[in-house]
This record gives sequence, structure tokens and C-alpha cells, in this order.
Amino acid sequence: MQKNDLIEVQCEALGTNGEGIAHSGGLTVFVPYLLPGEKASIRILKVKGGVAYGKAEEIPVPAEDRVRPKCPVFYRCGGCRLQHMRYRSQLRFKTDLVRGAFRKIAGIDAEVDPCERSDREYGYRNKLQLPVGVAGGSNAIGFYAERTHRIVKTDECPIHPAWSKPLIAALYRFMEKCGLDGYDEKTGKGQVRHIVVREIKNRFLVTLVTTEEIKGIDYLYYLLDGIFPEYSFFLSIDTSHDNVVLKDPPKLLKGKPFYEGVEGDIVFEAGASTFLQVNEGVRGKLYERAVSLFSEKDVVVDCYAGGGLLTAMLAKKCKRAYGIEVVPEASACADSLKKKNGLKNMFDLCGTVEEKLAEVLGKEKGAALLFDPPRAGIDRKVLKEVLAYAPEKIVYISCDPATLARDVGILTGRLEETEQGELVKRETGNSYKIALVKPFDMFPQTRHVETLVLLTRTEESLHFSQMGCKK
Repeated sequence: MQKNDLIEVQCEALGTNGEGIAHSGGLTVFVPYLLPGEKASIRILKVKGGVAYGKAEEIPVPAEDRVRPKCPVFYRCGGCRLQHMRYRSQLRFKTDLVRGAFRKIAGIDAEVDPCERSDREYGYRNKLQLPVGVAGGSNAIGFYAERTHRIVKTDECPIHPAWSKPLIAALYRFMEKCGLDGYDEKTGKGQVRHIVVREIKNRFLVTLVTTEEIKGIDYLYYLLDGIFPEYSFFLSIDTSHDNVVLKDPPKLLKGKPFYEGVEGDIVFEAGASTFLQVNEGVRGKLYERAVSLFSEKDVVVDCYAGGGLLTAMLAKKCKRAYGIEVVPEASACADSLKKKNGLKNMFDLCGTVEEKLAEVLGKEKGAALLFDPPRAGIDRKVLKEVLAYAPEKIVYISCDPATLARDVGILTGRLEETEQGELVKRETGNSYKIALVKPFDMFPQTRHVETLVLLTRTEESLHFSQMGCKK
């Protein structure tokens, strides 16, 4: 098999990115957008070792689960990967994705509950983040093509609310009127890099990321006045050459620094840099289930606490709740939330989990732990500290099945770190057992999934802790 060969294959399964998997000529062939059971004529694009990559040229008989994507740039944009798949199949895929990650990465045959559906399959995201650059010699606003920083221009995005379309049009108009160019990563030229918008109960936090102070902002206000009923505007000046969208807290130029929202009976607030889950409906289901895993007698430490919403929900139910958050703005939101809701048993610590967790555990000997880390997962040093402390229960919320499986493998003892820092599989564990694995579809139409895990302590783990031994 060689590049540009045209071959016939039948899709047997889906890969971790939602691509079809087939076999031909002794090779495993990966074909984007091909569904199980479909026979297709594909063009080979690349052959490396025992793996080939192809592109479907013709699918004579589409699978029953194939649907027409709503987005006109779906096959070129790297944001969504599953719009061609019926929603019920997306849920099955994500359940299997989590199960497969545990098996392949940690050697654990975990019992995984069916993925919790989102009530909204489209228009669910409360946050829009768009790169602004150049394409074909003109300004381009859109999303990156998969595994590139090439912007695919788009006028709207179906997984975002209706306001995304007039917002994109307004930014194009503003840039044209004021003679502004999109940022070119190759040359470092251009003034506008990103636009980020967060919606909180029909109020909006708008952040424009530029390379310099720009003129004509009042005209942009005029355009935004016609789109949003109430909004705040922030400017973030970034002259670096990396890809981090928001580094330092942006400067408030118009409106309020924070807006209030409500989740259950908790009043919270968030600013431009505060982390919030992007799907409010699924967030409510996820947080409700997470809180249900703790009792009224528990003291809980919420690590990577963001703006403190989940910490507050835990404080409402439990004996005490501590939140650890490194972003000062988010930690300030948590402090305000505590006061607004009269939660005297809620305590906020601003700093890294690596710095602050030991401090809390030194005071609260029997505390339970909740982790909701970034995509990279939990630092190894923190995991070792947790194993030495041996809490009775650990709740882990993750947006990445791979790092989740790795960390759970370490906590259960199914993955062991060598002196060289490598992780090797063990046949049995001796630290924690998995009591629950429940995926939630926080991100319909994409390959991403949020997962809730409950770990409970084994007697052997407690024995090691009491002996003062670290694994």
C-alpha cells in the first residue's frame, strides 16, 4: 500500500478522535468521518509502519447513524468531530472512549455508566473563543483546522448560541472600519489576535486580545450595543509569540468586572478569566451528582476550585468545604460568593494545589478530596501526597479520559512509577477501588467528554497510611 492508492475498506470501529478504523493489506487504516459498518472507497494519504491514513472518496451506503452536519465548515474545522454522527451514537462512543482509556492506559476493566446526555445538542456553549488572523491575504475569524494554526473562516458556529453570528460580523466590520489586521503568527504583524466572550444569564464578558493599544474602540462598543443587552468590555495586550490566549488579567474598559449567575440555590459571580463549565445544563447535572457523593458529616477539599461554585454547593451540604484556586480573579469570586451566600463553613485559599493542599490536610485529618484539574491532570507530587494521606474517598472530575485513566491508575495502584519516572502496569492495585465512573456529555458534537469518578479507600491503603509509609 502506498500514498495515493485508491482502496476499498469497511469500517470496523471508531478511534479516540472519532475517526473510522479499518484494516487492509495487514495495515490498520484510520479514516476520518467514516462510521462503523460503512464500506468506502478511500484515498491513502500516508503510510507509516503498520498504519495508514486515508480520506473517504465515496461511501455508497451510509450507516443508519450518519446524519447531515449543521455546520458548513464541519469537514474543515477542527472544533467538532462528530456532527456527522447521530446523537445517540455520540453518547455510546463517549462511554466506550472512557472505558477504553481505562483499559489501555491503566489496565483497568472499569464498569462505566452510560454517558449522561445534554439536553441541548447545539447552541449549548456559554463561551466563545475565536482566533483572529489572516487567510488568503485577508482578515480571518474562525477556528483552527485540526492539528494546525490555520484559521478556517466561519460566519457562525452551531454549537454556540445565535449571538455568535452577529458578533463575528461586527468584529469584521470593526477591523475594516478602523484599518486593523488579524495577527500573523509567521511574521508577528497584525493587531488583533483573539476575541473571547462569556455569557452569564444573558449578560456578557467580552475580551479583545491585541498586540497593542488600538484606536476606534468606541465604534466597537456601538456595534456590540446592538448585539448584547448588557456587557462588559476588556482589553488584553499580548506581544508574546506563544499561543496562550489570556495570560494576565485583562483591563476592564467598560461595564462591570463580574456578573452574577445562579446554580441551584447558590448565587455566584464570574469575571473574564474565571473558569466555568461551558454547558450550563450538563454542569448542573454533573455538580449535583458530585455533591451527592459526599455526606453531611464530610469535610471536603475542592482542588482546582475555579470561582468556587462547586465549593459552595459542598459547603451548603457538608460540615466544611475548602477551595484551592491559583487564579486570583477566580479566588476573589469565590470569596464574594461565600459572602453572598452566607457560607461561614466555606474557606478559600489562593495558590497552587501543590502549595496549599498539605496546609489544609494538616488541619483536617479526615477530609475527603475533590479534584477538577485542567486537561493535563494532577501533578505526580500531589498524587503521592494524596496516597500518603489516604483519604476515605476521592472524587475526580476530568475533561480528558487519558489523563484521568493515568491518575486513577496511580491512585488505585494499577500504575506504578519506576525510578526513571515511567509508569508501568501492575496486575492488581492496593490503594483505592473504583466505585463509580460516570461520563457526562459536556461537549456535544465534539470528541470531548467530562467524567466523574468516585474512588474509595481500601483497608491496605489505610494500613500504609497509618504506618507512615509512602507508596
